[in-house]
Amino acid sequence: METKISFPLYSPGKCCDADINHKILVADLRNINSSISLYSCIDETILKSAESTFVTLGFSSLAEMVKTFLEKNPTEIQILSIAVPGPVINGKCVTPHLPWTVDTQEISTQFGIARVCLINDLEAIAYSLADLDSSKLQILHTSTNKVKGNVAILAPGNGLGEAGLFWDGKFLRPFATEGGHTEFSPRNELEIQFYQFLTKIYGIVTWENVLSKEGMYNIYRFLRDVGRHHEDAWLAERIQHEDFLTVIGEVGREKKSRLVNLTLEMYAEFLAREANNLVLKLKATGALIITGEIPETVFDDFSKDKFYKDFTISDRMEHLLKDIPIYLVHNDSGISDGAAYYGAFTEV
Repeated sequence: METKISFPLYSPGKCCDADINHKILVADLRNINSSISLYSCIDETILKSAESTFVTLGFSSLAEMVKTFLEKNPTEIQILSIAVPGPVINGKCVTPHLPWTVDTQEISTQFGIARVCLINDLEAIAYSLADLDSSKLQILHTSTNKVKGNVAILAPGNGLGEAGLFWDGKFLRPFATEGGHTEFSPRNELEIQFYQFLTKIYGIVTWENVLSKEGMYNIYRFLRDVGRHHEDAWLAERIQHEDFLTVIGEVGREKKSRLVNLTLEMYAEFLAREANNLVLKLKATGALIITGEIPETVFDDFSKDKFYKDFTISDRMEHLLKDIPIYLVHNDSGISDGAAYYGAFTEV
């Protein structure tokens, strides 16, 4: 039996009779493949009963995607919760990561669902921490100083997601950020060259240009084209025809390419630095949580001791950073689970 690791999230609706025994439809929207899932909320527990994956660009709107799902899974829905890869403002999300605008008022009117929730995808991941079993959590660093406090979440994947949980003295309250779009700054001569390389591509260089999947490829091609590290013909062939992250992960584990090894080392150092930035800005003494497609694929290739050492480098805040627990969370359904939890339990 798995041990549950609970983060005390603020959930005012969890003990409310109005929010139990409901059907919750959850949309996890992404730029390539999106998913629609059906959950039941029974006795304060969220259970998934159906799920379908859709090619996002194959639909003219979210409404069309939802209708397609309901045609195959007819049921009465009390709550619709939508997770989006972008900022949520006044019940709407406009983001380059989706081909259409998402508007809760329009969706509510179209489907006759009174409770339609819209939540940033990283904020949804924060809500999924409310009920997490130990099989999905790996401890990277434990703290002897059990200080309760804010929690930071860093999730590199197609983009760079960053979120936080504010400790109010009794509960953790999740909130979204757009911290991945803050500007990247170099620290040494090699990184200045890397910054100049990226400036020619993007103009303004953000941390997302460095730590997303595209960012990892930017590091790879910088080391190849500017650093002049040799790229084997078989590696170039695989990268041209296969998923870049999958190839890097496999080759990195096999230690077959110095270019790949250097790419992973440079990426890990940047990841540790941005984790440091996020923790300090949020004063996240409660924990740092790392999740997302990239860490889940390649984190085992990193030196965890070096990652921790790089994470704690600071001008005057080493004493704060060294005592923060660090966790790696593996949860493919974290966005959907968290969005379901948010829809069910965050309002009375």
